[in-house]
Amino acid sequence: MVDLGDWNERLAPLFADERYKQIRRFLIDEYNTHTVYPDMYDLYNCFKFTPFEKVKVVLLGQDPYHGEGQAHGLCFSVQKGIQNPPSLENIFKELRSDIGCELPACGDLTKWAREGVLLMNTSLSVRAHQANSHSKCGWAWFTDSVIKLLSKQKENLVFILWGGNARSKKPLIDKTKHCIIESVHPSPLSAYNGFFGSKPFSKTNAYLEKNGISPIDWDLTK
Repeated sequence: MVDLGDWNERLAPLFADERYKQIRRFLIDEYNTHTVYPDMYDLYNCFKFTPFEKVKVVLLGQDPYHGEGQAHGLCFSVQKGIQNPPSLENIFKELRSDIGCELPACGDLTKWAREGVLLMNTSLSVRAHQANSHSKCGWAWFTDSVIKLLSKQKENLVFILWGGNARSKKPLIDKTKHCIIESVHPSPLSAYNGFFGSKPFSKTNAYLEKNGISPIDWDLTK
């Protein structure tokens, strides 16, 4: 198992669970017989780049991008040199409208991860060009367990839930300890029905500052 820093001890019970072993067996077969994204060495990047102790915000995606070269283990993020998907373009438009950040040329969100934003998909892998193809393999149990762990062991987190899949996770979050910011998905199919104008970035920072926590530097251009 890869070294996930201070997540290792916290996730150890999940990795020891038979349900996770089933996921591993499934993934071994999938990576051997199909094209799967992200690269197997990037599967747990959301944990590698955002230590448990540094998590301030949890941004949930559904499953990784399924086009070549896009996914690298952080939800909504694409690797350098890859064209930004429409949902990510809409996220950047709202970022500019909300707090005035210039539109970044690159869709790599690693900076956000290092700022304390856990960029986790509810499924951590996908077969090429087949959205949701790994959604039934057990990832939902695993990532739901991570959400419950964060909700229980930390305080004053901001959970950003965009779209039906992410919003369905609300029952896992203790609303007396944490802030939930939700809207429709930034996809072009829904963004004009409540995503644009929802101001998630300024609302997140306002909550963090109110609770004595340093805000997220959302600007990806510097």
